Amino acid sequence: MASGKSAQFPATGRITAAYHTPGTQLTGTPIAHNERVITIDDLLLANVMIADIDEAKSHYDVRSEYTKQLGEALALAFDTNVARTAVLAARASATITGEPGGSVIVGGANVRTDGALIKAALFAAAQKFDENNVVDTDRNAFVKPVTFYAAAATTDLVNKDWGGRGGIADGKIESLAGINIVKSNNVPNSNVATGPAKYQGNFANTAMSIFHRSAVGTCRLMSLSMQSEYLTLWQATALVARFAVGHGILRPECAIEVVTA
Repeated sequence: MASGKSAQFPATGRITAAYHTPGTQLTGTPIAHNERVITIDDLLLANVMIADIDEAKSHYDVRSEYTKQLGEALALAFDTNVARTAVLAARASATITGEPGGSVIVGGANVRTDGALIKAALFAAAQKFDENNVVDTDRNAFVKPVTFYAAAATTDLVNKDWGGRGGIADGKIESLAGINIVKSNNVPNSNVATGPAKYQGNFANTAMSIFHRSAVGTCRLMSLSMQSEYLTLWQATALVARFAVGHGILRPECAIEVVTA
């Protein structure tokens, strides 16, 4: 975005086909319309102060390491907000009346660690995607490491004779039921009551976040940039990394949350 505080994303319903009766006038099939709006968040930044004396005493390149960590801090905040938005999309109602909304699958109390329950949840998610007419590609399941390795340790999910992708030796499982499995510490699993309201929610029972890439969107107003300034009165250099973006729900029917209860 060159300027502005929000962006609109139009959504249209589906057209139905019908048989024509000779002599009947065609009047046009009405199509439902709606839109999703993504707003830009406040300026997000990470900053450090490097005192001259501390930098002089260091035996390594302090600024390089600090700059790297500033970028990682912003990336973590970005990924965390996207992860929360994806779960909230699974809880959202349909954008178009009559079309499906998000879906929540109850996987069971042990779905985070039980390979059989993980398998059942992923196949149920794949079925739901098909029923919602979500395209086969770019389906991803984001899970905590404990869930990822529980799936990898379940031999019938990685057995080569059954066409399983991954292996015990590698400690990984690449996909199941056509869904790519990605381990991430950013999957929310607590009650979030701070920060921007649109990212808040109770995620205590969230076990997996499964979604197609079109489920959520991101608008960027200010790209990632670095600023530095020497402050004479402080005898230190200020380093600031910043960007201004916003995340929001686009297609709820493309998002599924797997919960423990």
